[in-house]
Amino acid sequence: MITTRPLAGLIAASLLLSGCVSIGGGGEPPESLLTLTASASAPAGSGAVSGVEGSEGAIAVLTPEVPAKLNVIRVPVTVSATEIAYLPEAVWIEKPAHLFRKLLGETLRTASGEPQALLVLDTDDTPLRATQSLRGTLIDMGYEAANSAVVVRFEAVHTNSDGKVMSRRFEAREEGVLPTAASVGPALNTAANAVAKDVAAWVKSSQ
Repeated sequence: MITTRPLAGLIAASLLLSGCVSIGGGGEPPESLLTLTASASAPAGSGAVSGVEGSEGAIAVLTPEVPAKLNVIRVPVTVSATEIAYLPEAVWIEKPAHLFRKLLGETLRTASGEPQALLVLDTDDTPLRATQSLRGTLIDMGYEAANSAVVVRFEAVHTNSDGKVMSRRFEAREEGVLPTAASVGPALNTAANAVAKDVAAWVKSSQ
């Protein structure tokens, strides 16, 4: 349940976050926007070709499904098992599902080796037909007030070139994070990269 009830008293009493969490939509726009950046990128000039001898084909990275709390450009804060708020000034440049899809795509490119054997398709505007797919549900990408931690959870579903479908849940956490955009943003980026790297290694091992 996403509540619109004032949370300051509750957070001050139990989580020492009074004044740090808000679910209002008004106020001044943030000074900066958050994004996800891959910790490793494919170098200029690198690439892959599908359908030739020695290649691993192409994989389509699809936009993950998300719960309602992530279908916005705000960073959710889990206050309790039944209450969610949003962190002030923490605003994504676009919805988390799209950012995480791009991060997965770039991580897969760098994980496929040199020369790149797997052609990664992480946009909808492509005429190519992929031999594999990676989809799933981005379950969490937010802040846990009780633990002062950020968490990223992704339920991945990989269909390989033989048509075999496999699923696995991945999670990464960063502890000791202050409830501010300046602290939560980098911590979420670190956790999201950790999940993306684990997913990429799993995909590579299950081709």
